[in-house]
Amino acid sequence: MEYRIERDTLGEIEVEASRLWGAQTERSRRNFNIGRGTEVMPEEIIKAFAILKLASARANRRLRPDKMTEEKLSYIEDAAEKIKLGELSEEFPLVVFQTGSGTQTNMNVNEVICGYANRKAGKRLLHPNDDINMSQSSNDTFPTAMHIAALTSINSKLIPAVRGLIDTLKRLERENEGVIKCGRTHLQDATPISFSQEISGWRASLEYDLEAIIGASGALSRLALGGTAVGTGLNAPRGFDRLACEEISRECGLEFITDENKFHALTSKSELASVHGTLKALACDLMKIANDVRWLASGPRLGLGEIFIPENEPGSSIMPGKVNPTQCEALTMVALQVMANDVAVGFSAASGNFELNVYMPVCIYNFLQSVRLLSDAIISFDENCVKGIKPNREKMKENLEKSLMLVTSLSPHIGYESAAEVAKLAHRDGLTLKEAALRLGVIDEARFDEIVRPETMI
Repeated sequence: MEYRIERDTLGEIEVEASRLWGAQTERSRRNFNIGRGTEVMPEEIIKAFAILKLASARANRRLRPDKMTEEKLSYIEDAAEKIKLGELSEEFPLVVFQTGSGTQTNMNVNEVICGYANRKAGKRLLHPNDDINMSQSSNDTFPTAMHIAALTSINSKLIPAVRGLIDTLKRLERENEGVIKCGRTHLQDATPISFSQEISGWRASLEYDLEAIIGASGALSRLALGGTAVGTGLNAPRGFDRLACEEISRECGLEFITDENKFHALTSKSELASVHGTLKALACDLMKIANDVRWLASGPRLGLGEIFIPENEPGSSIMPGKVNPTQCEALTMVALQVMANDVAVGFSAASGNFELNVYMPVCIYNFLQSVRLLSDAIISFDENCVKGIKPNREKMKENLEKSLMLVTSLSPHIGYESAAEVAKLAHRDGLTLKEAALRLGVIDEARFDEIVRPETMI
């Protein structure tokens, strides 16, 4: 393998000749062999960096034309576009567990853009610090990349996934109007409910979650770029932050604005913690819905068996013919992971000191994993389970007729205590509610039939 010599302020270091990165990337690659190369910086962050480097170069071209020439800008734009498209993904090997400011990833991007551009130009046209990092610091670029990656991921992945599942539930609501079943509380029989009403509860939960996510994520549009090292904006020309934000907005198709208080933007990660809290709330509702589905589908003969779900794969290596609610299980595991990630995001947000948060890589790693897992799991659950849900009308009718809680409708007419006696007698002696009520003499048959009608109880 051939190597070349790269230099930084610490001296010389060998770098594989084919690689675009430079000395600082190589030092980090060697010094932080944590996670064995699997917990690498998320691609969403790398692409966000490409966008902000492109935007910064354009802003510098307008504000510092003597330093950011048209030639330099054109090469930076070309390299950044390649990174955005994922064509240079192998040039970003650094792991999450590095410096807490993300400095080494910032320099990784600077060096790759510089290396690509200089090779294409055939000369040392660009310097990673003086040109690619012009008017910037790792301390304002990494939090900027975090917000860009978080907001774009939510808008491009999670929101469409949730909306798709909501649409499926709306269809199921329409298809199951008038299908009456037994309600359940505390895992015990309760008064009747229509299947469409039960589904509407699932649908509304997701709609409220989506509303909360959209409302909270607006805060991610505020960017730290322009604050440089500690929030004062040292070495950044006046107006750089606003011009760069305008360029970022154009590139992303979303509105980003400069954070008016850069001291907050560099050190606080409360916006990410707040938004992730809404992701956790979504995970809670998804776990509830998935558990409802697998309870209702339990059986096929000895469980509730009130709905049919798609049979996607064999469920057992030893029990022939067994099929399990695997999509529900996958979704609930994702929900648990998101809840765990919320702890990491929360502690990360709480652990900065003075002018900088130094837990940023692990914060955004967990945040983006939550968005990615939720998006993928929701789509899988929707496509492979929810769209194929069918009511087992016969089983619903059978369970409803057996339910002792239909006696609730008698309570206003014969009193709570007499109604309880009817239910207890029916359960103890294996009678129907009507048989028990007539045996106790608390009501006549005609009146019972008039009152105990499930369709009037929903």
